[in-house]
Amino acid sequence: MAAPNVSSDEIRTWFSRAMSTMYRAEVPQYGALTELVAEVNAATLSAEAALRAQFRQPGELDRLGIERHGAIRLGTATELFHIRRLFAVMGMHPVGYYDLSVAGVPVHATAFRPVADAALHANPFRIFTSLLRLELIEDPALRHEASRILTARRIFTPRVLELVSAFEANGGLDAAGAEEFVREALETFRWHSDATVDLATYRQLHAVHGLIADIVCFRGPHINHLTPRTLDIDAVQAAMSERGMAPKAVIEGPPRRRCPILLRQTSFKALEEKIRFQDGQDGATVGTHKARFGEIEQRGVALTTKGRRLYDALLAAARDEVRVDALGANAGDYDAALAARFRAVPDDWAKLRAEGLAFFRYTATEAGIAAARLGGLPEDVDALIACGFLRIDPIIYEDFLPISAAGIFQSNLDTDGQRNVLANASRAQFEQRLGADVLDELDLYAQSQAVSMQEALAQLGVGQSFRLKRPA
Repeated sequence: MAAPNVSSDEIRTWFSRAMSTMYRAEVPQYGALTELVAEVNAATLSAEAALRAQFRQPGELDRLGIERHGAIRLGTATELFHIRRLFAVMGMHPVGYYDLSVAGVPVHATAFRPVADAALHANPFRIFTSLLRLELIEDPALRHEASRILTARRIFTPRVLELVSAFEANGGLDAAGAEEFVREALETFRWHSDATVDLATYRQLHAVHGLIADIVCFRGPHINHLTPRTLDIDAVQAAMSERGMAPKAVIEGPPRRRCPILLRQTSFKALEEKIRFQDGQDGATVGTHKARFGEIEQRGVALTTKGRRLYDALLAAARDEVRVDALGANAGDYDAALAARFRAVPDDWAKLRAEGLAFFRYTATEAGIAAARLGGLPEDVDALIACGFLRIDPIIYEDFLPISAAGIFQSNLDTDGQRNVLANASRAQFEQRLGADVLDELDLYAQSQAVSMQEALAQLGVGQSFRLKRPA
């Protein structure tokens, strides 16, 4: 009798733990960062009763403790195609298309993550995955050289690709195969302190863009950060300075709010690490490179299409009003302008729902179920909520924001100033190289909201004839 397959959720958990252990050993400051975040989260939950109540939902505290996202940067279409296959073993699928050229970064990206609510509940590990856009390198000779270097490298072990093929053929991996897969897959993301190019080539590529040098000049797409989730990113930002970490000038994303929306991110500056560059037959030249850093995120409610349009407009207005340079000049003015602009977004869960700006999960309460047994329920959703028969909880935003991601990249490539440039999106090209369509995150949130509504109303015994005034 064949051994049973291990679930993709379990493989993802094994891999995320192994990745965290590896990164902690490679970047000790990451360990200090996770400890700081844990302290801030504990203090925040102790101080805020409403937040405590929200996190009493089954599994929410466990999820907070394990939640991480990482980021890698790929160089070729072949690498992107096979990374999709590798992540599929762990139940992680491409969600969202991100054009980072909007902020002067020559990549486009997707996020590989679980998509089903149960899988997210088990472990929401994500990897933000960027692909270099060689066509954005203007110098033809340098573009050709970068392509030659990238085409020659192999970022996957032969064995991990065999295991991926076995997963695809058999619909899963048994425990021995899953454990071997995790060990082999980890090699793709490991740091190497020796470059594949000489120092002169590295400097040429770095002069065009630091991120191009980071992608082209090394053996693989080393994990460049792992990100714990905090409940108070402003407190972490302040504490980083107190503990000898150099935070970036501004927190990316929306301003501080009582009801958080979307995603806020910050990081400590990338470490300057010694690198051995190839120098022909004469040996190696020692230089330095900055790539790996510590990032923190605070996640809020996912916004609807209407909410995202409002968010994008307000963010653009604040960035046009105040620019922050690489040294952090005008950071205070920018934060003030951002806060002023975002007063247009209600800082109240009920209003966000009523105005159709955000997605919520609906749950039938014990009082509602009891009332349903007696009959005489109100005849619309708003009334059910007002009577305490339906509870709403914000659906957490699981994805990313292109301007924020670009801001984090820039802050760790010595180009921390804000840049607003024309977008240069090419989703069709990206999906062709990926070998699959990118899922729409808004569709996923809408589906989760609709399913929760359906299940909650079924618990209340409400049939199709029930008159509902659905939220806008």
